[in-house]
Amino acid sequence: MRQGALWQPFLESPTFLILLTAFATYLYGLKYIAVALALAMLISGLDDLLIDVVYWIRRLKRYFRYYWRNGYMAYDELYKVEEKPLAIMVPAWQEHGVIGNMALLAATTLDYENYQIFVGTYPNDPSTQEDVDEVCARFPNVHKVVCARPGPTSKADCLNNILDAILQFEQSANFHFAGFILHDAEDVLSAMELRLFNYLVGRKDLIQIPVYPFERKWTNFTSMTYIDEFAELHGKDVPLREALAGQVPSAGVGTCFSRRGVMALLEDGDGIAFDVQSLTEDYDIGLRLAAKGMEGIFVRFSVLDEQARARPKRMLQGYRAANVICVREYFPDTLWAAVRQKTRWIIGIIYQGYKTHRWTKSPLLNYFLWRDRKGLLSNFLSFLAMLVFIQLVLLWLYEVFWPDPWQFLSIFSEDKWLVWLLAINFVLMLNRIFQRVFFVTSFYGLRQGLLSILRLFWANLINFLANWRALIQVLSHGDPRRVAWDKTSHDFPSVSVLNRALRPLGQILVEQGVITPEQLTQALENRTVGLRLGGSMLHQGLISAEQLAAALAAQNNVSWRSIGFADCSPEALARVPAAMALRYAVLPLVIEGSLLTVAREEGFDPVSLAALERRTGLSIQYIIVPRGQVVVGLRHYYQRDEQESITPSALLERAVTCGLVAKTQAPQLWDKYVSRQLFFAEILVSLGHISPAAKGVLLLRHEHSTLKFGEFLVQEGTITQALLDRALELQQQLQPSMEMVLQQHGVSAVQVEALKQEQGQIHV
Repeated sequence: MRQGALWQPFLESPTFLILLTAFATYLYGLKYIAVALALAMLISGLDDLLIDVVYWIRRLKRYFRYYWRNGYMAYDELYKVEEKPLAIMVPAWQEHGVIGNMALLAATTLDYENYQIFVGTYPNDPSTQEDVDEVCARFPNVHKVVCARPGPTSKADCLNNILDAILQFEQSANFHFAGFILHDAEDVLSAMELRLFNYLVGRKDLIQIPVYPFERKWTNFTSMTYIDEFAELHGKDVPLREALAGQVPSAGVGTCFSRRGVMALLEDGDGIAFDVQSLTEDYDIGLRLAAKGMEGIFVRFSVLDEQARARPKRMLQGYRAANVICVREYFPDTLWAAVRQKTRWIIGIIYQGYKTHRWTKSPLLNYFLWRDRKGLLSNFLSFLAMLVFIQLVLLWLYEVFWPDPWQFLSIFSEDKWLVWLLAINFVLMLNRIFQRVFFVTSFYGLRQGLLSILRLFWANLINFLANWRALIQVLSHGDPRRVAWDKTSHDFPSVSVLNRALRPLGQILVEQGVITPEQLTQALENRTVGLRLGGSMLHQGLISAEQLAAALAAQNNVSWRSIGFADCSPEALARVPAAMALRYAVLPLVIEGSLLTVAREEGFDPVSLAALERRTGLSIQYIIVPRGQVVVGLRHYYQRDEQESITPSALLERAVTCGLVAKTQAPQLWDKYVSRQLFFAEILVSLGHISPAAKGVLLLRHEHSTLKFGEFLVQEGTITQALLDRALELQQQLQPSMEMVLQQHGVSAVQVEALKQEQGQIHV
């Protein structure tokens, strides 16, 4: 060995000899460590190889047997199933500033309308509650639920509170949700997600779609390890598990339960659906439903529409894989946050899962339970094997490249079987790397696929630390079911639209100088039965229809103006069918290019506005018009009663022609008549028979009925016939006919009847 003058004294010292002897002894022991690890890794590697082989055989078989001959199901098939009511459950502990973004993105991106979002908050989290209150003011389909106990409790406890509120909502609205969907506040939903759930929820009891984390900067190895793991897990492992064992583990997000499944969980838990002591209630529920013989499905469904075809494609990115319906979200980007989250997963799936769900009668399901639980050892072994591998590589590099190196006895000498064992493990490792690269590349492109190789060691480190932390927590508590819920914080993609609650209408009227604070107080204390505040003040003469329109326009940050029949273009009327116009209470005005302008008498919630845009294929701009102008316009163009001998406008015009009404007074009488016209649904909401949120659901269902809205509600059991009769009577009292307006002006009943008969003869 070459000995430099600087190192010579140290190399001849007793200390160096002691260190050299210790290192040689360590290498001798390393051989047995390597043997034990190699055997363990061989078992785990063969287990993974079996999954890989079965997956690829099944994939190729399905392709050539089904898809190659018949093609894939087109996404427009999802539109052929009528929208069923779906409930989205969102637990929220310290999620200030996130719920608004989620509701806005859901309203503007989801290609679905018949859904409600229930957000679970805590009494000791006022900032989140305030945020949810603001969201509820803007989105009538978002509902705040306050949990009974202060937070943070377990996610399962929050979900139980949400589910209880949903069942109460169903009773008040007198309809049932068909599906119950799990999501987190930071989730970004695919546009067609709810349509996919709607298509399957009548046949499957648990529906799970893939989760694909958002990318961060490539140097953020912690967050990026999630894209590697989920790409392979939801690209290969879970689909194969569902196909072979018939059991689908819920991911906690992007999961839809059928009503039958939820009722079974409630019955099983004596009114408590989610296990409050479980840290992974989603995993627990998947096993409970499977034990009850209920069907679950993991769905990878691609939407290849015009937008997908126009979207730029990354190198080697799978066309179908990249356009699959999935959940997107950001995962933790710091080491400690990732360790905390994975600790909770390990305790819930391995320790709590084994204690709650023992081995079953199904050999295939037991095999996948073994794969879930082998992480207790494999996470440790993988990390240790990585350390041993690094040491062996460094030793080999030293012997090859260092001048005149010390020659140590090789740990592989005279043990060819060990060499073969390590060679087999090396091939199995290459297969693992290939599988990871392939599935990451399919969704994220080749660049991320190759970078996943660099992230393998970091992922092993995170899993090792999480496994160690989980073991310490379980040992310290003595029982894995006593470990407390450890919430993980997430990020949410930024949204450029400001999330603002609507200002109270009365406050706006006071600010505009229309009424005084004293008049507002009086109006609130003496509100007209059957009318909301704005309509009540208009009916009492405190404000005019124009003043109410201006205040509503300011409340919703849109413009307002008065319109007449001449403002509705035939092109716009033809573009919006009667059922659609009545459903959304809009009067089409004009089409300019791809922009349709419609009139509304009140604000347009984002969910309905987005739904109308999808259904018309146009961008929608709405304006606020004075009270009654949309109601009268809809009757004139869409709901003209064939038995009516004369329309209100024609009757007034005839009265002017006959000299019974001065021409200068006609506009005043017309405005008086129009401003008193109102929608029947407003009376029902004002009386408390239906809630504003339930009104949207009921109107959507009524769109396919030939009955009048009130008759439809009676048939559905939402209200009784007695309540309908009372509401109709109240509407007649609040809503004068043109005959009544003329009589109040001084035209006798006999003269009015003569005008109607004369006009009828003219029409004949």
